[in-house]
Amino acid sequence: MTKILMVCLGNICRSPLAEGILKSKLPSDFFIVDSAGTASYHVGSTPDKRSIAVAKKYGLDISHLRGRQFTVDDFDNFDYIYVMDESNYQNVIKLARNEDDKNKVEMILNLVYPNQNYDVPDPYYGGDQGFENVYKMLDEACSIIAENLNQNG
Repeated sequence: MTKILMVCLGNICRSPLAEGILKSKLPSDFFIVDSAGTASYHVGSTPDKRSIAVAKKYGLDISHLRGRQFTVDDFDNFDYIYVMDESNYQNVIKLARNEDDKNKVEMILNLVYPNQNYDVPDPYYGGDQGFENVYKMLDEACSIIAENLNQNG
């Protein structure tokens, strides 16, 4: 069983979207996809209503997801850890205990734009279009992740 973790700041906007998108592209009997935030602001909260709405627009239901904070144990529990931006990357890497932990962590848009370290912008303080834009970015990256995992997995 291959396990993939999506990480953003609060685990209510970008990472639950990424979780829902990737889950829809992978067979659940071979893959586990989860999400977490580097901050504890929204532990136990549902995703932002705008994330839920944009996911629903594309046929995905993420309303049952609940926010949780990234922990050191996640390095043991997951094979791949995809972060949404440079700040999240630094926060996760700070918790890494060794090179094996660090090697699991990658900026998600590097799958689309190799070695560019582009951020998935946080849509929280913006309008609905920001969530739409983030969905499209994550859908493209998750398609590549799913293709790679299905070939190698």
